[in-house]
Amino acid sequence: MQFALTILQVILCLVLVAVVMLQSGKSAGLSGAIAGGAETFLSKNKAKSLDAKLAKGTKWVCAVWLVLTLVLNLI
Repeated sequence: MQFALTILQVILCLVLVAVVMLQSGKSAGLSGAIAGGAETFLSKNKAKSLDAKLAKGTKWVCAVWLVLTLVLNLI
C-alpha cells in the first residue's frame, strides 16, 4: 500500500512541476509595461482563460499532493 502511494506521489509531483512550468510568467516592471501594449484584446482573453485553467489545476494537484503526503506520513 505504501509503495503504491509513494509511486502516486511521485507521479503527482511530476504533474505539478509540468503544470507550473506550462504557466506563463507574469510580466513586471518596465518591460511588462512596454510589452503589454503590443498584445491585442483577443490574445489577452485567450491567455487568461488558459492561465486560469492551469492555475486551477495547480491548486487541485497541489491539494491532492499535500493530502497524500500527510497520509504517507501517518502510515
